[in-house]
Amino acid sequence: MMSEMKNSTISRDRRVADCIVERLDSFFKDHPRPVELHGPVFDGNEEKYVRECVVTRWVSSAGAFVGKFEQMLAEYTGSPYAVAVTNGTVALHMALLLAGVERGEEVLIPSLTFVATANAVSHAGCIPHLCDVSETTLGLDPVKLSDWLDEIGEKRDGKVFNRLSGRAIGAIMPMHAFGHPVQLDELLEIADKWGIPLVEDAAESLGSFYKGRHTGTISGIAALSFNGNKTVTTGGGGALLIRDAELAKRAKHLTTTAKKPHAYRFIHDDVGYNYRMPNINAALGVAQMENLERFLGRKRQLVEEYKKLFADLADCRLFIEPSYAQSNYWLNCLILQGEQSLFDQACLESIFERLAEKDIQTRPFWEPMHKLPMYEKCPSMPLAVSDSLNSRTVCIPSGPGL
Repeated sequence: MMSEMKNSTISRDRRVADCIVERLDSFFKDHPRPVELHGPVFDGNEEKYVRECVVTRWVSSAGAFVGKFEQMLAEYTGSPYAVAVTNGTVALHMALLLAGVERGEEVLIPSLTFVATANAVSHAGCIPHLCDVSETTLGLDPVKLSDWLDEIGEKRDGKVFNRLSGRAIGAIMPMHAFGHPVQLDELLEIADKWGIPLVEDAAESLGSFYKGRHTGTISGIAALSFNGNKTVTTGGGGALLIRDAELAKRAKHLTTTAKKPHAYRFIHDDVGYNYRMPNINAALGVAQMENLERFLGRKRQLVEEYKKLFADLADCRLFIEPSYAQSNYWLNCLILQGEQSLFDQACLESIFERLAEKDIQTRPFWEPMHKLPMYEKCPSMPLAVSDSLNSRTVCIPSGPGL
């Protein structure tokens, strides 16, 4: 009987895999191959602005496009200040330092995240403390986090300590997975209750709004990414969104090697970082920001087409933005089977392999941090949903050029 049930499940999973492959292949039948997962679109002033940098020789971090890009980010997101840096990982690193996280402390992050989240914690000399995510948001689960802190948290000497490890907990860092905003109100309530700073990993969520406010502007300190596969790209790049004027001033100072202004002397007053975004990258970003609304409109149109494409496919659902949010839909993904169920892994792999043969790029969720060798021994709560989603998620082409 058990063997028959297993065979029936595998047969069903194969049918689902076959349908996904066939429908995507048909959907993109007239599209040039390869169909990229999320390729950049350069059909505006990118070449003009980059050429201006080359012609004027202002290619490093002192050019005018850096300030212009920061201004555009601040105006679009509603953040009082934006500080452009070289990539999203260093933005996260700097955000943690600005939040006052100290070496040796733990930082609560989702286990189901891109590795940069955990790497930034390590770069700050801290220890990732891995937490589970929500099926409905793909981000940190506030109910589980609250229960976990009640179980392991202990307040003393003005800090919160993990009574299991004896280490202080320096920050909570949720990540807006695939651009979908997490439940920020609930997470901020937990942060306030325990007196733990909250830093947003908003790397993927430029153009996403939580209850009418842009992600990254609600916690006070956040990080964005402009890698080549993001909604807006600067080739490589990132930014800090900061509410406080003094913190923003300190961020700009520290990311520019902590160099004091002087006509010719090199005077540094702190351990700084060479994190400032070059002008030539910012030029690309300015041109991209000019087209951000058009990119977002194209991506939402694609979502509507995907809704129709997969509406009648049993045991598979297209992930849709949470009811309180407006998402940029950075990456669209299909969640296979019912809630917290498993999907036959051979069938899952066959989806990626068969679509790759057709030059249609897809990918699984990120490997959870607790399954990576450098983070597998980190402190963690039970991670059932992270494991489940990792085993049954298919990310599908999502770029604004599709």
